[in-house]
Amino acid sequence: MNAGNNAKTGTVTIEGGYATLRYERRLPHPREVVWKAITDPKELAAWFNTKAVIDGRNGGTIDFVSAPAGFHTTGRILVWDPPRVFEHEWHMDSHPHLPNGETESVIRWELVRDGDSATILTVTHSRLTKPTGLGFAPGMHAFLDRLSAHLNREKLPDWQERYDAVKGSYPSWQR
Repeated sequence: MNAGNNAKTGTVTIEGGYATLRYERRLPHPREVVWKAITDPKELAAWFNTKAVIDGRNGGTIDFVSAPAGFHTTGRILVWDPPRVFEHEWHMDSHPHLPNGETESVIRWELVRDGDSATILTVTHSRLTKPTGLGFAPGMHAFLDRLSAHLNREKLPDWQERYDAVKGSYPSWQR
């Protein structure tokens, strides 16, 4: 199931009861700058709206609390290869929006140099349950729009407004 033809729109692949989200963005910034934005707690607080603790190493850990929803996510770092790959587990505690939590998913952030001063960022969130994946698809899109604005030193778009604006480009969890 593809979410759309827009190059900035991610894809949602459903296999059985599971979903994989995949996004690719070309960012006009060096890999080191993008790496810092996705791994530095101060940077994550700005665009990902997350209080983050990261033990940056293979086998290290992540501990994220997102605002305003209050999702608490932990996991082990599976790949720490600066400034190329940051892959980690995404174990979400139960929450009113996800009463059973989300315990087996993995997020992989891949950064590939594109010319002298640009980066292709590919984000893959795999092994989500189908309902969670369908609900998260426009949300991650909105966060990546905020990342782009953050890197460009522009006013960050409101997350909820971006979510609402792009949700029609993704399969609905309500179907």
